[in-house]
Amino acid sequence: MKLWEKATKINSLIESFTIGNDPDFDLQLARFDVQGTLAHIKMLESIGLLTSEELATLEIALDEILETIKQNDFIIEPGVEDVHSQVELLLTRILGDTGKKIHAGRSRNDQVLVDLRLFFRSELQEITELTKSLFKVLITKSKQYQHVLMPGYTHTQVAMVSSFGLWFGAYAESLVDDLNLLSSIYKINNHNPLGSAAGYGSSFPLNRKMTTELLGFQDLAYNAIHAQMGRGKNEQFLSFGLAGLGATLGKLASDVVLFSNENFKFLKLPDEFTTGSSIMPHKKNPDVFELIRAHCNLLQSLPGQVSQLNANLISGYHRDFQLLKEVLFPALKNIKNCLKLAAHCLSEIKVNSDILADEKYKYLYTVEKVNELVKTGVPFREAYQKISGEIEAGNFEFSGAIKHSHEGSIGNLCLEEIERKMERII
Repeated sequence: MKLWEKATKINSLIESFTIGNDPDFDLQLARFDVQGTLAHIKMLESIGLLTSEELATLEIALDEILETIKQNDFIIEPGVEDVHSQVELLLTRILGDTGKKIHAGRSRNDQVLVDLRLFFRSELQEITELTKSLFKVLITKSKQYQHVLMPGYTHTQVAMVSSFGLWFGAYAESLVDDLNLLSSIYKINNHNPLGSAAGYGSSFPLNRKMTTELLGFQDLAYNAIHAQMGRGKNEQFLSFGLAGLGATLGKLASDVVLFSNENFKFLKLPDEFTTGSSIMPHKKNPDVFELIRAHCNLLQSLPGQVSQLNANLISGYHRDFQLLKEVLFPALKNIKNCLKLAAHCLSEIKVNSDILADEKYKYLYTVEKVNELVKTGVPFREAYQKISGEIEAGNFEFSGAIKHSHEGSIGNLCLEEIERKMERII
């Protein structure tokens, strides 16, 4: 069944190619298609295109369909083009001509727009909760290890004294930035396109504000053409949000892979979180973080893929948009898996509490010694040259406590302030 089906039978090769993988991805939209249809038929009844009796029978049938979706029993039958066609087919089987009335005042164009916006809204809410869970793990670890020192690096060379509190806290605050971006994307997404039909409105006296309220959208996408132009643009914004979150997770994973290396031994994963080698009995590989890194690297290409699919398209609907599901839906699944695994593994990770006892890290303290001289009145450049001379002569030594007190330093992590930033966004 196709909602656009006419007397002419389409060529089977053309049909197979144009449908593609859409039915597989559409199963993820089924719940939202029913929700959108429930709101639409209530509106149709309010403007006299359905009777109250027809509305009641349609609502019962749609609730039954929704239950099959919740039980994972809903399928898109062979020969049925998409989820919209399947829902309408089921209603027509149950209710006859009444089931055929649900499409009045809408097009598949605004129907899929609504489905996608409801789906993306749900996904963003789930991603937010998973990000918040990872944030809590990182904050907890930052507090637990706030006084355990470690090397800091620039150019992948030993640079200055850092701490595990500073390191864990850095990624926690990075997640705040990522959620700030996703929050903006959520707000852009949360506008109702239903009633824009094929992108040019309808001659029916549709009550679009009613469906906006019923579906919990923040506001309308008012202009019908603008609503249709949201397809592709909305996905573009979402791709940037996923890529940003992926960049944070990917860098975190790279650090864990490096710092758990036998030559570093800064971190240790529980043995049950590692994998082995088919030939080397001693190996304990951080495969989970390598795969998080790989998935997140792929997410960096997502904005480029979406941009290319949108490139050179004039206003209005294009079938090109169908392929956006093929790049975005797996990306949403991958980012959620990465967030879950990162939180699960990092909650059990252990740190080496005596790293800086190693002689090779003594030059981490050169800046500390320069600053001590500056505090006595020596100009910074002269102090720098003096300590540089000690290093070259091989007689540099440092003793004493590390005294960092400014906001965001190893002595003042500002974790409560970072938590408040996150709460404001949540």
